[in-house]
Amino acid sequence: MGLTLNLEALLQDRLAPALEAVAGHPVDPAVRSSPHADFQSGAALALARELGRPPREIAAEVAAKTDLAGVAEIAVSGPGFLNLTVSDSLLTEALRRIAADDRLGVPPVAAPERVVIDYSGPNVAKEMHVGHLRSTIIGDALARMLEWLGHDVIRVNHLGDWGTPFGMLVEHLIDRGGAGDHSIGDLTAFYQAARVKFDTDDDFRTRARLRVVALQSGDPVSRELWRNLVAQSERYFLDVYARLGVTLGPDDFAGESGYQADLDGIVAELGEKELLAESDGALCAFPEGFTGRDGAALPLIVRKADGGYGYAATDLAALRHRIGRLGADRLLYVVGAPQRIHFEMVFAVARAAGWLPDGVTAEHIGFGSILGSDGKMLKTRAGDTIKLARLLDEAVTRASAPAVGIGAIKYADLSGDRRGDYVFDWDRMLASTGNTGPYLQYAHARVRSLFRKAGTGSGTVTVTEPAERDLALVLLGFEPAVTAAAERAEPHRLAVHLHELAAAFSVFWERCPVLRADGAVRASRLGLAALTARTLQTGMSLLGIEAPEEI
Repeated sequence: MGLTLNLEALLQDRLAPALEAVAGHPVDPAVRSSPHADFQSGAALALARELGRPPREIAAEVAAKTDLAGVAEIAVSGPGFLNLTVSDSLLTEALRRIAADDRLGVPPVAAPERVVIDYSGPNVAKEMHVGHLRSTIIGDALARMLEWLGHDVIRVNHLGDWGTPFGMLVEHLIDRGGAGDHSIGDLTAFYQAARVKFDTDDDFRTRARLRVVALQSGDPVSRELWRNLVAQSERYFLDVYARLGVTLGPDDFAGESGYQADLDGIVAELGEKELLAESDGALCAFPEGFTGRDGAALPLIVRKADGGYGYAATDLAALRHRIGRLGADRLLYVVGAPQRIHFEMVFAVARAAGWLPDGVTAEHIGFGSILGSDGKMLKTRAGDTIKLARLLDEAVTRASAPAVGIGAIKYADLSGDRRGDYVFDWDRMLASTGNTGPYLQYAHARVRSLFRKAGTGSGTVTVTEPAERDLALVLLGFEPAVTAAAERAEPHRLAVHLHELAAAFSVFWERCPVLRADGAVRASRLGLAALTARTLQTGMSLLGIEAPEEI
């Protein structure tokens, strides 16, 4: 047996030959955790209709043919389920192996990939708001997990830092006297004021449009003011990331401006490959399989009728850069669900152009919205978008410690399937019981307090009691949970597993006295507790959640 032990896979391997012998063809054992036994298979039930035999009869025959010597005991229950109870000796051996491993039985991947993850993506000169939260948290969790598994992860923070709004904003700054050391609040106010002037003042509108041309042509004054805007905004973004505990740094910024020199070439190459057609003066790609409600082909506008470029051109240029120059094997775009069609069209056009070759994958990692208690998009009482910094301030104020407040926000986001919406509820998020971040943190702190009282003394684990078995089975599920969460880009798979681990430890704590036990039993239970603490801490770290020693 190797270092790691995926019990479900092991039991599937043992069941498969017996099922095949009874059915006469390969059958999926469909082993899963069960409250009635360590694992349970419903394969016999699935075969009953096909074979025209009672399911319990089939289950009994499969049980008789299955070789589980030294691995588990098998029994038939209910209408024909196969219940498998893993042997204490196998659990004990597996626990000892992962306890002796620095990586808790999770080996680095055999074939590392270079993974480029596009996440967060705020706009220069604007405060980050609650709408940036999910991309930032989900993207960072994926980056952490994939990196820990051994992949070469490149983080990309695709900043909105170019286009017409910046000509408008730079012109407004010139009207105010030029550059200065401004806060992000100042810049947001400047942007709002510039927008009002652009909409109401014909002279300013003309000057702003000319300023866009000057900026894009490299005018020194325009460029210097623009660079100041970008630099001040980046300092603010980094402060938010530090408070939120995400791993994005200054080297990860990649503004839209960085791709502007490539856009003419993008259009030229797509034109040469006959992938563009004119539509109402714009140059558009029409990838196969994308149609509107009227059944007409859906356009991806690469160059607008006025000669300007939009998101599609920039995204195509960025994709080509990430594969051609960064050497990506896998691209992940952590962007809200409404952008799904856009990215699927971008990927289709890139594939047709040869920029997204076979063997390289591009995936839109969509996610739902954060809702208020009314079931609508989360906003302030006045109907304004909630600023992210203020949300973090409130989390820290409401919680017992900053790590608990921030952890509560992150776990609430990561604990459900990212594709769904979720309701932002402070009371539920900050509760110390239930499926919450604080519950995990308190579980970890409880284990650490045990060792402050016991000192050293943890020893070789020996599983005997039911609560010890339950805890052991969850501990052994860490590797499959991490692997599934990373490969499927679904952080909730790890979050759910950690909650199950904390819950199993709570039952163990109540039913298996540790400090009052003697000798080898005490040492074994301390060993189980130590392994639980290590697993919780590692798992929470992979999600970007702190595991305080004390709360």
